[in-house]
Amino acid sequence: MDTDLEKAPEHLMSLLRNQVEVIWIDEFLEEPGKFHDVKIMAIMIFHGKPKVTEELVEKLPHLKLVAVFGAGYNNVDTKMLQSRNIKVSNTPKVLDDACANQAMLLILAAAREFIRDVKRTMAPTTTALLKNHVTVGVDKKTLGIVGMGNIGLAIAKRAKAFNMTIRYHNRNKRTDDAEVDALFHRNLNVMLPLCDYVIVTVSLTAATRAIIGREQLDLMKTSAALINVSRGATVDHDALVQVLRSGGIRFAALDVTDPEPLPRGHPLLGMDNVVVTGHTSSATYESRGGMCQKSIDNVVAMWRGAELPSEVPRY
Repeated sequence: MDTDLEKAPEHLMSLLRNQVEVIWIDEFLEEPGKFHDVKIMAIMIFHGKPKVTEELVEKLPHLKLVAVFGAGYNNVDTKMLQSRNIKVSNTPKVLDDACANQAMLLILAAAREFIRDVKRTMAPTTTALLKNHVTVGVDKKTLGIVGMGNIGLAIAKRAKAFNMTIRYHNRNKRTDDAEVDALFHRNLNVMLPLCDYVIVTVSLTAATRAIIGREQLDLMKTSAALINVSRGATVDHDALVQVLRSGGIRFAALDVTDPEPLPRGHPLLGMDNVVVTGHTSSATYESRGGMCQKSIDNVVAMWRGAELPSEVPRY
């Protein structure tokens, strides 16, 4: 869980140490012979690491589970693992509220041009404030949700409290969409021109890669804002830059990019009508603690031979 910038968070480390025996991947790879007699039955993936390759799996003959710390598992070769009878788990639902809260933060930041206002107000050269500059609100505006799963529904509930109209695009209509008076669109391109804000919450798959491309961006209102809290690759970044520069849409607020972080000097980082945060939607003590515990729960269930609390479906 260590990175080049940070040490592993102690509040998560204590959860791990109290419930499972941990072997760090670097230690294993440096001295694999040291663990010859140890039955390593699970790999826990934190923030995409370690990368679970066939080569690594071959070194772990007792491996039964890859437990992903997070709801998304697009960075895991599930087909390869499941073909070897290795289960994959993730941590859905426990991060829904944190992610939905950050989504609303980004929607409001896009609406009120929050970062632009902060920069202008705090700039050392500012001697007067703009009293007549107004922005777009969210009241009575339409939010289009691209992929209304658990997180999308949590966002919809919050947006409804802000007096927004909810539309959503899914492969199939939700049976509970009446909870938020949401209007279903099987065709994404039909929904987009009707929305003032479009938020992407789909899982990243082959079908959803660049689901928001130039064609979709051109269908949006020029006054609309795009928000992405799913995976960076669901939005075509080159197309987004072009449309933002030309005024095709008003604003973009991104918690995810492709790659992460974006290269310094990337056009999106220098644009006044873009907000980028660091894939931090789930980054609260409560959410990350819940994610860690659910990962542990899956490992313990595997060890006991019980049903996993959140096994990834087999395809």
